[in-house]
Amino acid sequence: MQEYWELYMKNLEGNPASILFNAGISMEMDEIKYIYPTIAFVKVKLKEPNERGLLSENEEPELSYIEDKLEASLIKFRIGKYVGRVISDGYVTFLYYLQFTYNWQDFLEFALDEFSHYEISSGFQDDGEWNYYQKLLYPTPKEWQIIQNHKVCDAMRTKEDNLHLPRAIEHKLFFTENSESRNVLLEKLESEGFKIQNEIENEEGIKGVSFYRIDKPFYHDIDELTLYLIDLLEAHGASYDGWETSIVKS
Repeated sequence: MQEYWELYMKNLEGNPASILFNAGISMEMDEIKYIYPTIAFVKVKLKEPNERGLLSENEEPELSYIEDKLEASLIKFRIGKYVGRVISDGYVTFLYYLQFTYNWQDFLEFALDEFSHYEISSGFQDDGEWNYYQKLLYPTPKEWQIIQNHKVCDAMRTKEDNLHLPRAIEHKLFFTENSESRNVLLEKLESEGFKIQNEIENEEGIKGVSFYRIDKPFYHDIDELTLYLIDLLEAHGASYDGWETSIVKS
């Protein structure tokens, strides 16, 4: 399985949640989900969660050590694969897909023998369709967009960009339906200050357009804008395909 990890925030049962997951698995899931048909968890109660119920800086080193010990135990007993971690509501939950479960207790004892000062629970159940991975760990299209937004913003900051300064931000869309809603969509974009640029076409031959507007690319601003565009485009038979802009320093 490929190792390609992503970290993002989401709302989980009314609480903020930090999700770390192996995104590389999604490219192989159809091939491996029947090899690892059981979802298992190790849930650790935090001693010093921050005010949002997430991991505090004080406790982060020890939780990282627990995570490392669990990974070492997983390798030792060769029973499955670590696929993700959820931190929310004062708990850290480590998630694994198992090939077999007969030595699950051996795995736990080897990994957790020195952490008796923590309140820890564990268990496993059948999940041949990998619903926990797909519905809990894997981001929605909007969550994926936020992940990509923040990667671009982070990269711009490393180049000393002042993300608060407005500039032309170019977006792309592709039409998913052949309908009259295309013209309605373009008119709607223009009414909201966007300038329609060029017609484009992707590798599959699907038609689209690029368009731009003067906006700020700061994290919260670009999140709000792109999530709005996703909804707007979807309502008019189109899909959003990301943004780009120039570097502007103070």
